[in-house]
Amino acid sequence: MNSEAVLAPFVASSMVGERAQVNIDLGDRSYPIIIDRGLLQDPKAWDGLPPGHLALIVTNTVVVDLYAASLKQALASQYDRVEVCVLPDGEEHKNWQTLQMIFDHLVDDGADRRTVVFALGGGVVGDMTGFAAACYMRGVPFVQIPTTLLSQVDSSVGGKTAINHPRAKNMVGAFYQPLRVVCDLDTLDTLPAREFSAGLAEIIKYGPIADPVFFEWLEANIDALMSRHTQTLRIAVQRSCEIKAWVVACDERESGLREILNFGHTFGHAIEAGMGYGNWLHGEAVAAGMVMAADLSVRLLGLSSTYRDRLVRLLERAQLPVQGPLLKPQREQSVEDYLRWMRSDKKALAGDIRFVVLADWGKAITRKAPESLVCDTLNACCA
Repeated sequence: MNSEAVLAPFVASSMVGERAQVNIDLGDRSYPIIIDRGLLQDPKAWDGLPPGHLALIVTNTVVVDLYAASLKQALASQYDRVEVCVLPDGEEHKNWQTLQMIFDHLVDDGADRRTVVFALGGGVVGDMTGFAAACYMRGVPFVQIPTTLLSQVDSSVGGKTAINHPRAKNMVGAFYQPLRVVCDLDTLDTLPAREFSAGLAEIIKYGPIADPVFFEWLEANIDALMSRHTQTLRIAVQRSCEIKAWVVACDERESGLREILNFGHTFGHAIEAGMGYGNWLHGEAVAAGMVMAADLSVRLLGLSSTYRDRLVRLLERAQLPVQGPLLKPQREQSVEDYLRWMRSDKKALAGDIRFVVLADWGKAITRKAPESLVCDTLNACCA
């Protein structure tokens, strides 16, 4: 843990420009996050990677036709062979069977410890590729190339890799840092509107947990973000990465501060699992989960309801859900189902559910909550 890491104040005007770089400070495992347009085709984006005879691009059935050829061409001058592994698309495929497809490719292609693996896709591809890289030969180098907004601002940064267990999201995985993260904003141009909004949920998250000034900027600039204005996007992605880089530098393995990044996720993961993986996008579930977490903060810690209501309004403007679904036909059954799924959350200790809540606007903490208050929140925030 780097207790000296400091989060610089947010000043949007200082971020105006072209290429941005954010550094993750982890000693000899530090690495850059590069943010710009046109990075896939830019040889400089790939300079300095370890040489080797083989590179493996892991992608999915949607992304392969959009960007795999460009990446393969960019890497051809650095590696004797560049192979492509294509996974099925969707959260429902984030499992052992799909993970095995990556291992099969690595073995069949003759990969060794100098092979570099490139994760080209969204959060599912990034999480599984990182986990495979952590396990194969007990660790081979890998690079994150996130192609969704959500993965650019959250899942590709910080080295958390995992697959889902049928009864709990991201329960099986490893902490394993990439060599670098390359965020090509051009890849967001092909992102469907629903996926783009899902990514905005993770950007919005950073305001309530760490940066109220950034939240105010998002309130003022959400329309430009929704229209995918380049400079506004670059600022939002860069600031999100700066906040996550600060948190990861302070607490790489989620023993304390890093838990604040899970604001809304305890409720959100219950929605994803309870509705069946893939029916709600991760960002959609987190959006509804953040409203629940803010509501619980009002009940548990006395947070002003004004902040909860501001969060609701911004999420609505981002075209995100602000109420959770009923997981069972009857409301009472649904509340019990939420509690059952949340007891499987990674933050739970000895069966006690722990929530990331807001002690104040911009200050998140982790706390247990009386079940009666949690039930009140579920009753109030589920449609």
